[in-house]
Amino acid sequence: MLRTELIAPIGTLLNRHAAERPAKAAFRDRERAVTYGALAQRTAALAGQLAALGLAPGDRVAVWLPNGVTWIESCLATLRAGAIVVPISHDASDAEALYRLGDAGCRLAITTAARAPLLAAERAGLPALLTEILVDGPTARYEALVAAAPPGLPRDPDVLDDDAFILYTSGTTGRAKGVVLSLRAMLWVVAACWAPIVGLSERDDMLSPLPLFHSYALNLSVLGILAVGASAHIMERYSTSECLSLLAGQPFTLFPGVPTMFHYLLEGSRDQTVRLAGLKRCISAGAIMPGTLNRDFEARFGVPLLDGYGITETATMVTMNWPTGTRVMGSCGLPVPGLAVRIVDPASGADVAPGGEGELIVRGPNLMRGYHAKPAETAAALRDGWYRTGDLAKFDANGMITITGRLKELIIRGGQNIAPAEIEEVVNTYEPVLDCAVVAGPHAHLGEVPVLFVVMKPGATLDEAALLAHCRRHLSAYKVPHAVLGATEIPRTGSGKVMRFKLRERLAPA
Repeated sequence: MLRTELIAPIGTLLNRHAAERPAKAAFRDRERAVTYGALAQRTAALAGQLAALGLAPGDRVAVWLPNGVTWIESCLATLRAGAIVVPISHDASDAEALYRLGDAGCRLAITTAARAPLLAAERAGLPALLTEILVDGPTARYEALVAAAPPGLPRDPDVLDDDAFILYTSGTTGRAKGVVLSLRAMLWVVAACWAPIVGLSERDDMLSPLPLFHSYALNLSVLGILAVGASAHIMERYSTSECLSLLAGQPFTLFPGVPTMFHYLLEGSRDQTVRLAGLKRCISAGAIMPGTLNRDFEARFGVPLLDGYGITETATMVTMNWPTGTRVMGSCGLPVPGLAVRIVDPASGADVAPGGEGELIVRGPNLMRGYHAKPAETAAALRDGWYRTGDLAKFDANGMITITGRLKELIIRGGQNIAPAEIEEVVNTYEPVLDCAVVAGPHAHLGEVPVLFVVMKPGATLDEAALLAHCRRHLSAYKVPHAVLGATEIPRTGSGKVMRFKLRERLAPA
């Protein structure tokens, strides 16, 4: 059932919970916690201060902080000031951060003292930037602004369809684009997916290791928690040992992650007995979840792991597995209520039959408003009201959808299409392998061939012949990797997607 009462302005949600559960911890991190009553007061004060600093409705604010309570307060206060949130990874390179600050035309940045020298040095290249608010260091003023009497009430806009966020794509294929999303689009996913399907409610206490600057975490671990009045412990960054310790020691009820995290949790618990006190459900999104990993995780921990498929341009979720009924391991489930999903032939645009592979396209109230300042790219992605995801998928007779790869990542070997994800799932079943990724390598005669990058488990050595023999037992001959290269890590975005373009850079030129 669609939970329409959850689709409301941020001020409305905060004031609702401040009245109903003022002393309840809303968000906490390793350093501090904030109750719903305090969260409403602090974000109202900061929103008023932002306006006093010259921030106008519709201006952009960079939230350039590590994961934590301060990140969440800054985000919510920006929205209450009628401005647009531009999340930037605190670990972004200088070039990546400067590109986002300049591309979005940020008027204000909330960040740490460690980033102040860069802002000072590059001020001339950021003409829109009015000022910054540092949260630490000798010139910090964040807490002083929050604690001071606000010069006025927060604007608390009651519109839901204006620009609210500019979230930069992970850049798995190149330069990042700013995805413009409304508050309605984001909260639709909460009201149609997280609450009715996953069961997120005020009774939940979530442990979230997800990076908040990504749409998945922002939607679920921030807006979802706020909308229903739940609680969340926000980890600064993912750590296998810390996750296992926290999950075993505290009665968390929900744990969201990306497939790589669940893989490492599985590996990190092999030599110990782990009892997850109170955990009722895990959620995976951000990248393809191999069916074998899903089965192995549930068998080890005895906790359902629900896989879904989402992308930034759709405010996260497009499909989700339900906790009830029959699940198909490896499938990302059924379309979220209110969304129309089709799988079409990329060349003709015609719908494919069940079992056939095509591009997944989607239409619904959660679609982006467009790419910031990129009308041509927006027009190419949004056609006739449908968003072209660029993801390849198929569906079975019951409508269960499986993502098979990326349209642009297809390896075309002598005219035969190869999805990297299919090879990766097979390689991940080879016991000595910790992680892997497949990219297209150049070939003089075949055009492209699959090249495998592989990370071995601690103590294991790469036996290329044995690994390729494993592949031959499970793959057609043309899908077997042409070459195997050892790696210390697979470059991934915070949402778990493989940055294949970085791996391709490691290949020797043809």
